[in-house]
Amino acid sequence: MVDQQLKWWKEAIVYQVYPRSFQDTDGNGIGDLAGVIQHLDYIQRLGANAIWLNPIFQSPQVDNGYDVSDYYAIDPIFGKMEDAEKLIEEAHKRGLKIIFDLVLNHTSIEHPWFQEALKGPDNPHRDFYIWHDAQPNGDLPNNWASIFGGSVWEKEPVGNQYYFHLFKKEMPDLNWDNPNVAKAMVDIGKFWLDKGVDGFRLDAFIHLDKLDDFPSEPTLRDGELVSAQLINENLPNIKNYIQDLTSALRTVKPDVFILGEAASVDADLAVAYSDPQNDMCDVVISFMLFPEDHSVKDPRLPFNMQHAILDKKAFKKTMVEWQKKLDPFGGPALYWNNHDMARAVSRFGEVENYRENSSKMLATLMYLQKGIPFILYGEELGMQNLYHTNPHDFETPGAAAFYAKSKALGYTEEHILMELNSTARDVSRGAMQWDASEYAGFSSMAPWSGVNREEKFNVAAEEKNPDSILAYYRKVLEYKKMPVFTEGTFHLFETKESLYSYERVLGDQRAIVICNFSDTEERLQEDGIVEKEWRVLIQNKGNDVENNCVILAPYGAVVLLKETDSPKKEQVF
Repeated sequence: MVDQQLKWWKEAIVYQVYPRSFQDTDGNGIGDLAGVIQHLDYIQRLGANAIWLNPIFQSPQVDNGYDVSDYYAIDPIFGKMEDAEKLIEEAHKRGLKIIFDLVLNHTSIEHPWFQEALKGPDNPHRDFYIWHDAQPNGDLPNNWASIFGGSVWEKEPVGNQYYFHLFKKEMPDLNWDNPNVAKAMVDIGKFWLDKGVDGFRLDAFIHLDKLDDFPSEPTLRDGELVSAQLINENLPNIKNYIQDLTSALRTVKPDVFILGEAASVDADLAVAYSDPQNDMCDVVISFMLFPEDHSVKDPRLPFNMQHAILDKKAFKKTMVEWQKKLDPFGGPALYWNNHDMARAVSRFGEVENYRENSSKMLATLMYLQKGIPFILYGEELGMQNLYHTNPHDFETPGAAAFYAKSKALGYTEEHILMELNSTARDVSRGAMQWDASEYAGFSSMAPWSGVNREEKFNVAAEEKNPDSILAYYRKVLEYKKMPVFTEGTFHLFETKESLYSYERVLGDQRAIVICNFSDTEERLQEDGIVEKEWRVLIQNKGNDVENNCVILAPYGAVVLLKETDSPKKEQVF
């Protein structure tokens, strides 16, 4: 177990860079590592002290780099090995840690391991993957469905067996029961640690263990497929796989940061995965933090592809549970956005009338709680969703099936587009908005993903505006580093549903964070808030504090702090 003093990540503020969408320097419409290097000073000025990069390894790019064909090489679209080495070096000069995405569950079909495995059952690499015979009647091995649709089984080009793929057919799952797979992954991790990488995000690690014997699941209709994702997650052997991996990496770099993607876990499982006693992950990211009101959704269609409002009551309960249970380990991962979900200001805020206040309120609410902030590129500008006009442009798993089924049920094209543009992961991957030029300063040609060109919401414009979302984010992250917000206790007040208010206490210092999660003015009476004892540390526009009453503008946010050791000037944005 690692000495607590070695855990630099306990005070980390992580900036997520989706390299394809951050900055293009060679004019091909795709971001690259030179573009990341170009903006390291910007990331540092924001207040981040760590950068997580989505995959940059060599890949056919069937799934934007999550289909790795060579873990030891940089994909040419991003640059060369020298660019990765320079990025690590330049980041470290600025006190920035570097976290790489490590894809553990699968490789590309173009990976040499799989190419060797295709040579037949006697090849040493055959057992690197999962194979099964057809059923005696010639049917597929079982009735499991992949996350991207269709069966999880794909017949090998030459031969009679099927290989297993939880994701796309071009991404065969690795067999973690084979100790040689684990050893190979450890070797990959050590290679990058030797290059200076400070941590890894373990992609989809909760799926590494597979259900024994691959039994078919009961269905109502013959030929129906059942989600293999739900069947093959959080199974017992994952603990052994991850313990062995992380223990080996920590022998090389004791303070390596291990971030686990654990999309479906609750707080109790998060504790099991991140408890230092278990020697697995340091922090996990779950997608279960944002419960929605499903009552408005059509039960005949997948819920995850239908837009709905946040269930604020359930959200509060969830956040309190995560704060309480993860508190002994430094708190949970705090995030609103990542590359796999629609952007938060479009999803939870109000972009037509209150985009600035919405963005600032969301930052205040989330990041001053206990835990580690994870900020997706452009979030600090108030970047909203892209809008696709063609429903066939969406590459989100399930989007095509959702479109077809919605059409069959009689939904209009306009309605289906609205749903997909509200929920699909594609809409979060727009090019970074550096300025108001034709391609937002991202590239000299049209970005691969699309881009929102906006006069107001870009780096160049917001740098000049002291009231901008960017300026506000910088102050929030500056205050986040105060001990009361890193180490203080957390308590959520009981308030009406539209308010989210909590206190952080450390010694004699007490901070109160009050956020309005609605588009109407709200009032909160808080006994003891008087001018001589309390002051406003930071707030967004339109709020007022009168004696013991806080009047919140639509999507208003106010942070109050006792005068002890606090800055002397109120920050209003």
